[in-house]
Amino acid sequence: MDWNPTIDIADGPVYEGIVEALDRDITSGRLHRGQRLPTHRALARTLGVDLTTVTRAYNEARRRGLTDARVGQGTFVAESRSRPARAAAGIAIDLSMNLPPQPIEADLEGRIARGLAALQHDHGFSEFLNYQYAGGSDADRSTAAQWLRRRVRTSEADRLLVAPGTQTALTALLLATTSPGDVVLVDRLTYPGFKTAAAALGVRLVGVEADEEGMIPEALAEAAQRHRAKAVYLIPTMHNPTAVTIGSSRREALAATIRRYDLLLFEDDAYGSFDPKVQPIAVLIPERSYLAVSLSKCIAPGLRVSFLLTPDRAAAAALANAMRTVVQMPVPMMVALVMRWLVDGSADAIVSAVATEAAARQRLAAKALSGYNYRAHPKGLHVWLALPPAWTRAEFAAHIQRQGLAVVTSDSFSVDDHPEHAIRIALGAARSRSDLVVALDLLTTALRSPTYASRIV
Repeated sequence: MDWNPTIDIADGPVYEGIVEALDRDITSGRLHRGQRLPTHRALARTLGVDLTTVTRAYNEARRRGLTDARVGQGTFVAESRSRPARAAAGIAIDLSMNLPPQPIEADLEGRIARGLAALQHDHGFSEFLNYQYAGGSDADRSTAAQWLRRRVRTSEADRLLVAPGTQTALTALLLATTSPGDVVLVDRLTYPGFKTAAAALGVRLVGVEADEEGMIPEALAEAAQRHRAKAVYLIPTMHNPTAVTIGSSRREALAATIRRYDLLLFEDDAYGSFDPKVQPIAVLIPERSYLAVSLSKCIAPGLRVSFLLTPDRAAAAALANAMRTVVQMPVPMMVALVMRWLVDGSADAIVSAVATEAAARQRLAAKALSGYNYRAHPKGLHVWLALPPAWTRAEFAAHIQRQGLAVVTSDSFSVDDHPEHAIRIALGAARSRSDLVVALDLLTTALRSPTYASRIV
């Protein structure tokens, strides 16, 4: 509470100088997340200004996402620069969307502002307003391949495409490699976006049994023969929604099965950056693999930048044509910003900060959910929670929604009529750890209320 800012008022009002000083001191680390700030009156006395000036400064800082005001406690440095996402009516905390948290240590807004200013200085913005190659320029693909090669040793620029988000990449992938009526094998619970893309293109998804280690190779072999499948879609690291990460032995067995039955592998590596020691299955069978590496979950979804590593140059060219059909091209300015971050280390710093925050939120979830049946990864963004038998999934979701909390039931992920009796809780979607604690308290209160569930008509 002894913060004594240095204010530069040469370029504007005093209250703006206070806000700018607050921003600088948070960015530099002089102020840290959750730190309590001086009261309005105390700071006014320290700076020798009137109370209304400090009040206006604190209000503006809160509007910019720099601070949080807690009733009866005071003003604190915000845990995150993000502002609450627009939620459905009646929802106070929406844990339905699997978003990365935006910890203040990541300095996303500052990095964006500085990065765009550097792009304008070096190139001018008009350079990024023209049509560009659907899969990214040679320079962009080379930069992305070099960044990926630290974890994906088979990464090569001439086999890599830059895509405007993994959802677009998966849709283009299905368009380029499958025909209506083809079968793609998936986990019985899988990413809803892939389900949507497959349905739009007339591709049939068939669920394959899994155990606590992931998809079962023998079940994959049986399904590949029975359905004459074209490909298999997998999320081997921090699976969405079950949070399972497949171990190395199982990955090798799955790779051997995929090769034996002449399947294509569509591997979704949305969360792999959080666990860089684990190499994708695509590394084992690069000649038949399409690996989608997303920045949406480890940095921010609004960037709309992901990378797709293909089996060879011909596959990359075919996929670029499909991508052009779907979306024309990635957004050049966002791609340029991301490439600068890959080169100067900003991307790694952001991923590290997000992973640290995700781990802290997992610890909060582990404490709150102790004694319940759930699965999670220590650095993952979500928790897969089994519901008590007294609740139906629809009843439980409706009940907590009336309390202002949203989650997703297993029905959204199921490819058959027998989903697990479970929900996914997106920990990163909460704006702050304190919001998450409130949400988890609401959740566990509902879990402890089976008698209430039995009274619902």
